Amino acid sequence: MQQADGPRAIRSTRIPGEAESLPRHSATVTSADTIKTTDATVVLSTHDLGRWPFLVAAVESIFAERHGPAHVVISVDQNDELLERVRQTWPQATAVPNKGRRGASSTRNTGAECAETPFIAFIDDDIRVRDGWLSRLLAPFSDPSVVGTGGGVVARWQAGRPDWFPEEFDWVVGASHRGMPTARSAVRNVWSENMAVRTEAFRAVGGFRTGFGKVGSVSSPEDTDLCIRISADTAGKQWVYVPDAVAEHHVPIGRASLYHFLRRNYYEGYGKIELAYLLGRQEKLQDERDYLRRIVPAGILAGFKAAAVRRDLNGLRKAGAMIVGVLAAGAGAMIAKSHARDYR
Repeated sequence: MQQADGPRAIRSTRIPGEAESLPRHSATVTSADTIKTTDATVVLSTHDLGRWPFLVAAVESIFAERHGPAHVVISVDQNDELLERVRQTWPQATAVPNKGRRGASSTRNTGAECAETPFIAFIDDDIRVRDGWLSRLLAPFSDPSVVGTGGGVVARWQAGRPDWFPEEFDWVVGASHRGMPTARSAVRNVWSENMAVRTEAFRAVGGFRTGFGKVGSVSSPEDTDLCIRISADTAGKQWVYVPDAVAEHHVPIGRASLYHFLRRNYYEGYGKIELAYLLGRQEKLQDERDYLRRIVPAGILAGFKAAAVRRDLNGLRKAGAMIVGVLAAGAGAMIAKSHARDYR
């Protein structure tokens, strides 16, 4: 349904690691005795019949879980043919049409209305979860202060990872990026492609903000907005990043291009300025500043060093990609500021 919303918040209660990949699962799934996977409803949003093979992989990965949810809801965004096909293929799931305005936010909200469980987990139609995903995603809720969680995401490149694509920018293709925590950590926000939230808290703020989010190819950080609003509404609550609650995100050939890389960075810069206008004093984009001050410069320096010391031209390409990516995001931010729209 979408890609993840920008660089993940990297401030945490643990020191972020610089690992290239997510940690492997342990042999045993651990979760609190009071939290069961049947305490959750999984909501999957979809919109395009052309993505059917990925939707099948996503849904079947949920049903393949040894410890599955109480209920699976597939919310379809204004596509009657797709809705009917979903109903015929998975009668054990609930298929519902988006009854609000077009877009990811309203589609998820429609699916979430079907939940009668204490927790709602969200995934997208191009996500495939690994075994034990839901148990791990729900485990932190044994702490009453945890209002929501988000899992790690690895990219499944259709045509292989481009040599020039920097690991620090894996968020561009909806994957966890270098510089994020490698252990469970409190964070500002998580991504809706792999998220769980307390149902009561989700409904208290009205769910995802409709009219702000992903519609077609236009992207705005509606999941970051949701996390910040829930935290503000419930003082003392926190979001937890769970890197071992792993999901795999399909990356088609078209999203491995430099054009998509620059376009996604542009919309990230634009969307975060929109977010700042919407939230006002609630959000100063400190996490984005930390990312730009720490993660990106370290990556650029590492690329230049690889080129100079090991004569690794890919390091130089990655450094160049990071530089133009930041410039594209800056251009998007400047355009958003010039529009000075009132999003409240």
